[in-house]
Amino acid sequence: MRLKVRVLYFASVRERLGRDAEEIELPADVSTIAGLRSHLRARGGAWADTLVESRLLRTALNQDMAQPAAAIKAGDEVAFFPPVTGG
Repeated sequence: MRLKVRVLYFASVRERLGRDAEEIELPADVSTIAGLRSHLRARGGAWADTLVESRLLRTALNQDMAQPAAAIKAGDEVAFFPPVTGG
């Protein structure tokens, strides 16, 4: 079963990727935030550079701060943003 999630990108992540959000359907083996990040990184180019594991990024799951191991399910909203986001 494939998961459909909404992914949001903020601040420098948005600038590097050239988009602020997207809805994507994930393969069955992607079930955590870390798995989602890896899946997106596999797109290559700016995706690989921006979402590389060594880059410190914060994540939120349904508007609550979340760790990479947090499980995601269909309909969830996952946000990626740098540690400090200016207003």
